[in-house]
Amino acid sequence: MATPPSDFALYCCEILSSAGPCTAKRMFGGWGISTDGLTIAIIADLGGGEKLWLKSNDENRHTWEAAGCERFAYTSSKDGEPVSRGMNYYSAPEEAMDSAHAMAAWARMALQAALIAKNAKKTPKKAFKKAPGA
Repeated sequence: MATPPSDFALYCCEILSSAGPCTAKRMFGGWGISTDGLTIAIIADLGGGEKLWLKSNDENRHTWEAAGCERFAYTSSKDGEPVSRGMNYYSAPEEAMDSAHAMAAWARMALQAALIAKNAKKTPKKAFKKAPGA
C-alpha cells in the first residue's frame, strides 16, 4: 500500500498548482512532485527539516541564485572518500512558500525546466558514421 503524502507534501502540491494538477509520490526517502508525468519539484530533508526544491536548468540557474535560493547538494562517498554532488534543483524562495499566487512564477519556471529536460532526452543522438573508405 502506498504511503499517503505528508501534510507538507500536500501543501506543496497546492502551492505548485499553477503549473498543473500536482501529485506527490515517495522518492528516495522524500517526495517527488509531478504534473503530467513531469517531476517539477522534490521534497527532501538534508538535515534542516523537509524543504521544497524546484527543478532548474542552466538557462534559469542565475534567477534562482539571484533570489538567494540554495542549490540541492549532498555528500556521498566514492572509494571511501566523501564527494559533494548536486542536482538541478533549488530551494523555493521563502516568500513564495506563502501561497499559490506567490509561487506561480517559480512553479512555471520549474515546469519549463522539466519540459526542456524531457525534450532533451527525446533528441536522438547522431549515429557514428565511418569515413568513406575506412
